[in-house]
Amino acid sequence: MNGVNEQTNRIGWWFIGLSIVGFAAFMIYPIVSSVKLVFSSLSGDSSTFVGFGNFVRLFHDTTFWSSLGNSFLFLIVEVPIMLLFAIILAVVLNSKTLKLRGFWRLLIFLPCVTSLVSYSILFKMLFSADGLINKFLENIHLISAPIPWLTDPTMAKIVIILALLWRWTGYNMIFFLAGLQNVSDEIYEAAEIDGASKIQQFMHITLPALRPIILFTAVQSTISTLQLFDEPMNITNGGPNNSSTTIAMYIYNVSFKYVPNFGYAAAMSYVVMFIILVLSVIQMKVANKDD
Repeated sequence: MNGVNEQTNRIGWWFIGLSIVGFAAFMIYPIVSSVKLVFSSLSGDSSTFVGFGNFVRLFHDTTFWSSLGNSFLFLIVEVPIMLLFAIILAVVLNSKTLKLRGFWRLLIFLPCVTSLVSYSILFKMLFSADGLINKFLENIHLISAPIPWLTDPTMAKIVIILALLWRWTGYNMIFFLAGLQNVSDEIYEAAEIDGASKIQQFMHITLPALRPIILFTAVQSTISTLQLFDEPMNITNGGPNNSSTTIAMYIYNVSFKYVPNFGYAAAMSYVVMFIILVLSVIQMKVANKDD
């Protein structure tokens, strides 16, 4: 019996050991290497120690600040609108009187399972100068000339925001729908008997019940938006004139498109990581303070 237990333990340690080796090789080692990269200027096979030179360069890099500003613009504009739409849709689709609830839920959720590249290219085709959107607006005589959706700095940002709303609203709606399942119908019935309107029920019952999920989706959306890459890359290619280039896209360009400098790209990545960490902590502190 002891021999069997020893053999079982030995097999278990083999599995654990392989997992540790894989974790160290694919997680710990890259992290340590990236920290080393931050203080180096690495291009090809040549590596030069520059100390804090990469961080000093950041302060004078106008493209870095503009791309960071674009990322924050998408974060400030798109995330609140998306979460608001997701909450409203969740409330509507949670109604017991709504017919075909399962169908509508599936229809709104489907965009988030589409390929990032495929749907980005689709939006690029729709909003091109001779795309379906311009042709439709011309046919109903709302415009006389094509709108420069992809070549105007402001319109390019709007197209990306619309694409993000289309894809991710349904994804966040599922979280809010799950949260609403824990709110008893008796609470709403009691509030209705007391004379509370639908808006009052939403403000004083629904929103407080969804507060933990709002925090979770806000933090998750903040992280993903500051890492936004696929949509600006495939829809506008960061244009025109870097007006829609995000920080993730700029890091990619510095690493692979421009003259490669992996050390500088690593420094920018750590700055973004620090910003995400600070924003996440602030969001959680604010939520705890409200509680």
